[in-house]
Amino acid sequence: MTWKELLSQERFGDKKKKDVSPIRSEFEVDFDRIIFSQPFRRLQDKTQVFPLPEMDFVHTRLTHSLEVSSVGRSLGKNVGAALISQNPDLEHITPYDFGAITGAAALAHDVGNPPFGHSGEEAISDFFKNNPKSIKIKNEVSEAEWNDLTRFEGNAQGFRLLIRNNLQGLNITKATLGAFTKYPRPSLVSTQEANRKSQKKYGFFQSEKSEFENLASTLQLRQLSNADNTWCRHPLAFLVEAADDICYNIIDLEDGFGLGIVSYQEAESFLANILQERFQPEKLKAIPGNQEKIGVLRAVAIQVLVQQVTEAFLENEKDILSGDFDAALTNQIPATSALKAISRFSVEKIYRSRQVLEKEAAGFEVISGLLEAFVEAVFLKFHGQEKHSHRHESIYRLLPDYSKYKLEEKEHSVYESILLVTDFISGLTDSTALSIFRTIKGIAFQGSRRG
Repeated sequence: MTWKELLSQERFGDKKKKDVSPIRSEFEVDFDRIIFSQPFRRLQDKTQVFPLPEMDFVHTRLTHSLEVSSVGRSLGKNVGAALISQNPDLEHITPYDFGAITGAAALAHDVGNPPFGHSGEEAISDFFKNNPKSIKIKNEVSEAEWNDLTRFEGNAQGFRLLIRNNLQGLNITKATLGAFTKYPRPSLVSTQEANRKSQKKYGFFQSEKSEFENLASTLQLRQLSNADNTWCRHPLAFLVEAADDICYNIIDLEDGFGLGIVSYQEAESFLANILQERFQPEKLKAIPGNQEKIGVLRAVAIQVLVQQVTEAFLENEKDILSGDFDAALTNQIPATSALKAISRFSVEKIYRSRQVLEKEAAGFEVISGLLEAFVEAVFLKFHGQEKHSHRHESIYRLLPDYSKYKLEEKEHSVYESILLVTDFISGLTDSTALSIFRTIKGIAFQGSRRG
C-alpha cells in the first residue's frame, strides 16, 4: 500500500475530478457533511455507556464522537507531519489533510450504532436468532445475508450510511471511508485470522459488498483472501481505533467518578499510572474541587497517550503499510498496562453497574418489540403469503416517508427489505425508540373523551 493511493479524494459516483479548493479540502468537506447530517445529530440522544440522566457531565454518543474526533485529528496531524517530512511523494499533502481524514472518520465512527448502547446491536442480532417470527426471514435469504442479520454490526451499518448519496447519506471521500473501516471484511468468512485485530468483527453488509470492493481497489488495500473478500486496514484506521480506545477508557472513568460509581482515589490512581513522571500531586492541591482535579488529570493523560500512540504508529509504519502489522496501537505503548487496568476495572465496576444493566435490559425489550412489529408488517406486505391485516398496515404507516418510499419504489429481495427496517430502527434515538414502542403497545395512547 502507498500513501498516494490511500489518500484518494474520490467519492462514489464522481464522474470527473473536481477542482480542489485552496481553502477547503475535500477531507474538510467530509467533516462538514458528517457534522451536519441527520445520523450524526441523532447521536445526541443515544446512550454511550450510562443512561442519559439529568447531569450534564455524562457523555452521549454525540459528545463521545466529538472527543474521539478531536483526539483523532491530533493523531493524524502528528503522524502526517512526520510522514510528509520523510516522503517527497506527499508534497501536495499537508498534516492538516491527515488530521482532517482521521478526524472525519473518527467523528463518524458511531453513526451506525443503534439506540441503547452496545446492547442495541445485541438486541437486533438476538431478535433474528431467537424470535420465532424470524424463521420466515431465514428461509428467504442466503447464508451470508442471514449472518449479517444475526450478527448485526454497527460498523457495517455506518459504512452503509456513509456511502449513500441521498437523503440521509453522506458520500464521503474514499480516503475517509477507508480510515473509517476498522474491520475490512464481510460477516461470513471461511477462516478468521484470530491474530489480526481488523478481522475480529466485520465492516460491511452483503448489500455493500461491491462498493467495498471498489473502495479497496481505489485505495489499493492489500487483499488477505480473495475467496473471503477480506483486506488489510487502511493505515489511518489504526489511528481512529486508537482515538476511540483513548477516549472511552479515560472518559468512561471520568463519567464513573461523576456518577459516584468510582471514588476520587481510584480515578486519580488510574490516571496517575498513565502520567507517570508528569503526575504532580502538589499542583493538584491548588485546584478546588475533585471534579476539576479529575478533569485536569484527564486532559494531561490524553496528551500523554496521543504522543505515545503517534510514536507507536511511526515506529510501525513500514509494517502497517505492508499489512503485516495488525494490532491495536494502544497495546504497543508504555501506558498499555495502565489502560488495561482501567479496562478491567471499568468492566467490573462501571459496565456492570445496575444503572447500565437496567438500560441494557430495557433496550432489549424495546428493540425486540419494534423489530417484531415492523419486520412482520414489511415482510407480509411485500413478501408474505399470509394476509396483510389492518393491524400490519397501521404499523407499516408508522415508518417514515423515506423508508416507505424506498420500499415501494421498486421490488426488493427479502434481505433488502429487512435492511430498510433495520436502517430505520438502528437510526432511532433512545427516546424516539421508546416512544414508538409505547405507541405500538398502546401504553402511551390517550383517547378522546366524550361527555
